[in-house]
Amino acid sequence: MAAALGRAAARELLRGWGRPAQYPPPSPARLLQGARLATGGSDGEVEKARRAAEAQPGQTVFSKILDGSIAAEVLYQDDKCMAFRDVAPKAPVHFLVIPRQPIPRISRVAESDAQLLGHLLVVASQTARAQGLSEGYRVVINDGKHGAQSIYHLHLHVLGGRQMGWPPG
Repeated sequence: MAAALGRAAARELLRGWGRPAQYPPPSPARLLQGARLATGGSDGEVEKARRAAEAQPGQTVFSKILDGSIAAEVLYQDDKCMAFRDVAPKAPVHFLVIPRQPIPRISRVAESDAQLLGHLLVVASQTARAQGLSEGYRVVINDGKHGAQSIYHLHLHVLGGRQMGWPPG
């Protein structure tokens, strides 16, 4: 592409989100919708993430689910992890996979966590299959304030049952 257009033209074509400019340009309503999504949407996920990042570390809702003091619709569990339905689903099928070992963020994992992280992905895949997600699904891990992580216990979101959009956020 760069050879056909020249480097400057290729850079201009790929400027902003890595795709060509939209023709026609988005409507004001579409721009407003994008602004709401960028600030956390109507449910305030970005604000929850900001507050969670400022909070002191300690017991999370996930540690309470793991110890049984908060109920959850458990889909799978073993000695390393648990999968359960999200209480505020963003798709027809939305479940979480969490490790029993409290790891606050994906950016804080150690080399020694590699086997556990692989296990979480295998459980996500097997649980997605058991939930009927044969047409595909999305796996999401939010990390830190800018990643809109609102609970500082590593968790994989598995979303499916509908066509996902792109880019995701």
